[in-house]
Amino acid sequence: MKLAHLFLGIGAVALSVAACTTNPITGRSSLQLANNSEILTMSSQEYKTTLSKGKVITGTADAKRVVSVGSRIKAAAEKYYQSIGRSADLANYNWEFNLLQSDELNAWCMPGGKVAVYTGILPTTKNDNGLAVVMGHEVSHALAGHGNERISQAMVAQYGGAILGGTISNAQWAGVFEKVYPIGSQVALLKYGRNQESEADKMGLYLMGMAGYDPREAIPFWNRMESASKGAKQPEFLSTHPNPETRISDINKDLPKALEYYKAAGGKL
Repeated sequence: MKLAHLFLGIGAVALSVAACTTNPITGRSSLQLANNSEILTMSSQEYKTTLSKGKVITGTADAKRVVSVGSRIKAAAEKYYQSIGRSADLANYNWEFNLLQSDELNAWCMPGGKVAVYTGILPTTKNDNGLAVVMGHEVSHALAGHGNERISQAMVAQYGGAILGGTISNAQWAGVFEKVYPIGSQVALLKYGRNQESEADKMGLYLMGMAGYDPREAIPFWNRMESASKGAKQPEFLSTHPNPETRISDINKDLPKALEYYKAAGGKL
């Protein structure tokens, strides 16, 4: 794959307009300069590699639960995007939901809907609602284009105005890309910023409500997650999240809207 294709040759006007993407669920705007089709291709390749090197659990009740919850969140996202005329945003998604054997308290979603849940987080998710909190959050990272945004932030921080002048070489573009989104390594564990983690919390809360899962269960889940991580190395899943008090406060602010989505999906208040 030619990494030069990952980036768009754009001028100052395009940088501020064409490359600015608005999240249709949260309304947040972000700069996304990378070529999404190339990112999806790479993500698919990396996902296959990850599955081949790990132990994929299939046929068990837990594995079926991961697929079931993921499928409902996927369907809710597709329905919402269709309702606002943005189905094209998800046209190239090829969703997969897999349970991997690992003691880590972790889960992730690569661009394009490639989801992995580790067995180590299931005692903390506890039930379908808890699992929906996790999977809704991780799917939101992909839907919001947070990987693209992180790459773009790194490009602008490192090269600034040179991007506008089109003076960045292919090797420089590739260097930034590989640093932020490590090819052949742990692409799934791309570190997001706190703004992106907060947005994924909000978006995930709405998605789980749309899928018919009770968003009120988000607070108990995050409290369990915080307790599970005490006295041990902080899990990757929590590494750049807002502090617990901020997260709970934000969830409480977003709950009324999330509950509207939940009620519309047939949930009982």
